[in-house]
Amino acid sequence: MNIDSIRNGIVIDHIEAGKGMDIYHFLRLDELDCSVAIIKNAASRKMGKKDIIKIDSALDIDLDALGYIDPDVSVNIIENGELVRKMHVELPEKITNIIKCNNPRCITSVEQEIPHIFKLTDRSRGVYRCIYCESVPKHKM
Repeated sequence: MNIDSIRNGIVIDHIEAGKGMDIYHFLRLDELDCSVAIIKNAASRKMGKKDIIKIDSALDIDLDALGYIDPDVSVNIIENGELVRKMHVELPEKITNIIKCNNPRCITSVEQEIPHIFKLTDRSRGVYRCIYCESVPKHKM
């Protein structure tokens, strides 16, 4: 398989195998007017298998969302065909409007203008709780 390199854009690497499409949909990459390559189950010495996303355009990426979806990804910024910056994401301390509280008694269920804010309460297990009602979301993305 041959996937061309990109001149200017972003490579999201070290995505846990199978999570590439979650990231693709969350970042709304289908709405971009540029080339986007999704490589699923690529061989990796470190991970066994991994997904990779190549975006042939510069854009702002929500690193907190990436950290929540998969805290082990790296984001590579490419300019003129060269790697100019490499960022490693991690679980963010707080996430806003990435997931929604599913507690029907939470203030966010009644007041629709209130942002859905979750705070990291257990880093080792990746547990987040709603700051308003302390509910844990049913599942990750």
